Amino acid sequence: MEGDYQSNFDKNRMWNLRTKLWYFLYVLFAKSLPESAILNVGRRIRNFFARKIAESLGRDVNIEKGAYFTPGLVLGNRSGIGIRCEVHGKVTIGDNVMMGPEVVIYTKGHAYEDTSKPMIEQGDTQMKPVRIMDDVWIGRRAIILPGVTIGSGAIIGAGAVVTKDVAPMTVVGGNPAKVIKKRR
Repeated sequence: MEGDYQSNFDKNRMWNLRTKLWYFLYVLFAKSLPESAILNVGRRIRNFFARKIAESLGRDVNIEKGAYFTPGLVLGNRSGIGIRCEVHGKVTIGDNVMMGPEVVIYTKGHAYEDTSKPMIEQGDTQMKPVRIMDDVWIGRRAIILPGVTIGSGAIIGAGAVVTKDVAPMTVVGGNPAKVIKKRR
């Protein structure tokens, strides 16, 4: 089922001509507008373009200056993508999610299994969607790797490298990210 959805998603949504045009305009004009705290007009303009590019955007979202995202983005109500963040591929972000600057979310990696060929010739791995549930706080420069689900109420410490699922109401940090404590 997941594979069927992915192939349809790629064909129907990822980078069709209209999306490419809107993304080109976003990069050319809206991506570099001032931060939302400085000029709320920049936020509004970035959100306008993001609605043309992303799969879905909720109410009162905040796409910050320099944010990179692809058409696979689903962004919930009152959530944001921080300054200079990168969100690659099929990423679903729930409601009330805070994201610090320079967070990177990947849904693919490099293939390396065939040792008879250089890795550069092996292409990418299959896409594994990332899901971030409601009420999550992701600290500055955290990296979230393919296929990870972050549970509701979790906190990802600054600089953490999240390689596995994070349980709800859990604080994680480090490289690789480990449980620091539970919020309850």
